[in-house]
Amino acid sequence: MAGETFGTTADGETVTRFTLARGALRVQVLDYGGVVTAIETPDRAGHAANVVLGLDSVAAYETKSPHFGGLIGRFANRIANGRFAIDGHAYALPTNEPPNAMHGGPRGFDRRMWQVASADDGHLTLARRSPDGEEGFPGNLDVTVTYSLPEDGTLRIDYRARTDRPTVLNLTHHGYFNLAGEGAGDVMGHVVTIAADAVLETDATQVPTGALRPVAGTAFDFRAGMPLGRRIREGDKQLVIAKGYDHCFVLAGADGRLRPAASCIEPASGRRLDVATTLPGLQLYTGNNLDGTLVGPGGRAYRSGDAVCFETQAFPDAPNHPGFPSAVLRPGELFASTTTYRFSVV
Repeated sequence: MAGETFGTTADGETVTRFTLARGALRVQVLDYGGVVTAIETPDRAGHAANVVLGLDSVAAYETKSPHFGGLIGRFANRIANGRFAIDGHAYALPTNEPPNAMHGGPRGFDRRMWQVASADDGHLTLARRSPDGEEGFPGNLDVTVTYSLPEDGTLRIDYRARTDRPTVLNLTHHGYFNLAGEGAGDVMGHVVTIAADAVLETDATQVPTGALRPVAGTAFDFRAGMPLGRRIREGDKQLVIAKGYDHCFVLAGADGRLRPAASCIEPASGRRLDVATTLPGLQLYTGNNLDGTLVGPGGRAYRSGDAVCFETQAFPDAPNHPGFPSAVLRPGELFASTTTYRFSVV
């Protein structure tokens, strides 16, 4: 599959955009940051629209992007005070969201060039070696990520990684979804279901305290489906701290198998998104920090609540919580995870 030139990085590297297509689904991916710039899928009337937020230039992705569509690593989400230890060895990371490390540091995986290992109309495999010490993380880490369309309406992302030293790893895709269409306004009417009985409680800096908070009877109970806007303005301290939803849900049945995690329906268009994953956590984020200063390719400004993210992942700050599922990867082990995004209409 031949790609098309999308632009050039500040370092002079050419960025290529690849288009995957199957049936009515079209997905565009950059070899810069593994960024998914567009996902086009039809509504119930058959009209296709791009349903993810993005930017129109490489420079914007390099300097302004809040991780739109990016491949996040080495460690998605937050690590408290940018510090952790493995086998008694302490490591310090850049605290790019003071006082914490966030999404792999100032130049995480979504701000790096990747090599194209293989590509055709139905799949794209990107590869990269993250060298020992990059953004403070130990070990040479070899990563491959494959984007594929295994069936009509489904985008599958497979992650694989190996290391030569004990390290921590948490990879995710940071798509900002608006099923009404990119730039269509807020997503508060999107009806979301999450297969989780508990959510991780966070402190004032949005790092987990270690407590698992039952969702029953709270604004975090999405088990039976609920519009995002129904309870988002309640005075729950957790919602106040995050300015909306920005929390990791503890997914049911986390045993490494691919299983349903969440669904999202936009009633007017009829578009539906179903998310499945092998991972234990799902970060629900309602674009709370979008402030109208970024303009998408459709010419519309993005404001708080204009998108919803479903970031499948290990638990935030897992290296500092022995009771959480381990996020440590050791030499000789293969890290492998899969997440699927299935688009349909209702």
